[in-house]
Amino acid sequence: MNKTLWTFQILLALLFLFAGGAKFFMPIDQMTKGLPAMLANASFVHFIGVCEVLGALGLVLPGLLKIKPGLTVLAACGLVIIMIGAIVLSAPQGIGMVVFPLVICLLSAFVAYGRWRLRPL
Repeated sequence: MNKTLWTFQILLALLFLFAGGAKFFMPIDQMTKGLPAMLANASFVHFIGVCEVLGALGLVLPGLLKIKPGLTVLAACGLVIIMIGAIVLSAPQGIGMVVFPLVICLLSAFVAYGRWRLRPL
């Protein structure tokens, strides 16, 4: 179980590092196409990018450094919240657009539960 959790943690960390970093390098108008005007804000997009990068680091670093390993659970829970927002924003575009954020949300929830109850660090 420990190897499975570490595999998911590393894969999710890479995914969120890429997604969070992309929010700083891609043009804002390209990323916010189709979003409500309230969310098509550069500051909001950058805030989500920072949260994704910090969540990615929080999935891996506490376990590797053996410093505050309980933060891994909190990072995974924070990423679940971000992905719930992504699901809500993707829902009007159709069920096909909801599948990917839903799978990532479930994997993040599995890591949170796994590191909290099944195999804590």
